[in-house]
Amino acid sequence: MPDAIQLVIVTPERQLLSFSVSEVTLPGAEGELGVLPGHAPLITELGIGELTYRGTYGDVPQTTGETVEQEFGPGDWRPHVAIIRGFAEILGDRVTVLAETAERPEEIDIERAKAALERAEKRIAAGAGAQDIDWDRATGALQRALIRLKVAEYAPRKRSVAVPGQ
Repeated sequence: MPDAIQLVIVTPERQLLSFSVSEVTLPGAEGELGVLPGHAPLITELGIGELTYRGTYGDVPQTTGETVEQEFGPGDWRPHVAIIRGFAEILGDRVTVLAETAERPEEIDIERAKAALERAEKRIAAGAGAQDIDWDRATGALQRALIRLKVAEYAPRKRSVAVPGQ
């Protein structure tokens, strides 16, 4: 049985990542789905949610010049990706995510997500008495804004690390 899974996330615009990981958690249309190496083959629909994956220091990509310990802390790491609908193909050694939208935490425009959340909340609140509101569209906009804001909280931040002896 393999001890790693190749995770590939693509959108219509780009390939977000292709990375060897030890586990993946996907936002399935009907709830979360955990995938480990050797998983049974499966094709599933994705909803709006948070995708996470786990790896170890040896596999961590370097970002913004920080060391792995500064960015992720000790032990293994669990990055987060906002997924907005799509499909996933799961094989024993590979998970391919075809998402309408996929964003890393540092890519999310927090102010834009907050504005979208306010608009969605107003639309839903005003629509309580209106018959012409598209509830699916309004609740979808609310879910997208909420998941973007949640995932944005995981954006790497510069941390000052004390140097011993100084």
